Amino acid sequence: MRLRGSVALGAVCAMTLSVSGCGGDSGGGGGSAGSSSGPVKIGLITSLSGSTAASFSPSVKAVDARLKAYQDAGGKCASRQFEVTTADDTSSPAGTLAAAQKLVQQDKSFAILEVSSFFYGASQFATTAGKKVPFFGGAFDGSPGWNKVDNNLFGVLPPLDFSKTYATAGQYAKSLGGTKVAAVAYDSPSAKEGMESTLRSTDAAGLARGYINEGVPFGSTDVGSIVLGIINSKSDVVQFGVNPETSFAVMAGLKQADYKVKALVSPTGYGNDLLQSPTAVQAAQGLSFTAAWKPTELKTPETEQMTAALQKYAGSKSGIPGFGEAMGWFTADLFLHSLELAGCDASQEDVVSALRTDKTWDGNGLLPVARDFGNATAARQCSYYVKLEGDGFVPEKDASPLCGEAIN
Repeated sequence: MRLRGSVALGAVCAMTLSVSGCGGDSGGGGGSAGSSSGPVKIGLITSLSGSTAASFSPSVKAVDARLKAYQDAGGKCASRQFEVTTADDTSSPAGTLAAAQKLVQQDKSFAILEVSSFFYGASQFATTAGKKVPFFGGAFDGSPGWNKVDNNLFGVLPPLDFSKTYATAGQYAKSLGGTKVAAVAYDSPSAKEGMESTLRSTDAAGLARGYINEGVPFGSTDVGSIVLGIINSKSDVVQFGVNPETSFAVMAGLKQADYKVKALVSPTGYGNDLLQSPTAVQAAQGLSFTAAWKPTELKTPETEQMTAALQKYAGSKSGIPGFGEAMGWFTADLFLHSLELAGCDASQEDVVSALRTDKTWDGNGLLPVARDFGNATAARQCSYYVKLEGDGFVPEKDASPLCGEAIN
């Protein structure tokens, strides 16, 4: 079993921080991990400024925690030295492209991790001019490149095909007695396509469509019209495709109006950050969150290992990772898995080739199913559901993942 360490904050002209192993071979960035005496250079693209910084900047410390824990645990490639350069996507497609260009062309990164809602702005560059560099990402931005098996992009989440309909969301809403669904999503390709897929799922489960708003500005808390739209449509299920600051504002508005619903579901918000804010805890009571990994509350050996590392190396009080933090953790873990798979001194080509045929990575047992990097789309969608009750999260559905098949 693998555990993983180091990163430093910075903008596009980022600072770097080296993480030394226990001695032995020293790595080199660029074309081969072992081609020179320098460290293995890793680039990290995420939001350090702009509308999505609050949600995704924690990924920096999470990457740091994964790498440090790996080296402390004496992983197969723990003798290597890693150097991470963080580049700010500025919460924009153009900023993401600039960050990717710098990390590839200027910094000569051996591999790049990305935790960004705007990676679609850099995906074409990554698979053309940057095609020799393996990219490891959350794959939640909607870039079609994540759904291909002939390139250098590897997503930690199964590459859901938004043209398909998965039964998961509809099964969950129907199980709670929902009859009409309201949808609130950001004005971005991934949020819109994901929400449309969700709505087709609730359609298939027999729920009617109520208020639909898929043009919300990133980070908006001006939600008066959204709250009125939900109430006037008489929706009893609310599906969010927004970050916590927006969903919490909507929830607060519904509570103020004393409007009760059967379910409110958010893909983000589960994690330590919410619990550290009394205002957020109060606002999010009864909100259900989806998680693509085992919730910390299950207290399995895998979750306890992750919790301990985040507390020790990332300064997390609860050890419960938020979405951005979890994506940082898993992208670092997948990179290390690929290095072990291809060889600690492997070339970039070796890493891409070895991982593309791999079917064994499951985030050290934290993901419900192992990833198959040779398959373009996932046959089913699996999510854990947790609900905020009191000052903590409670796993739902008997603490098991709810897995829905592709139904079209």
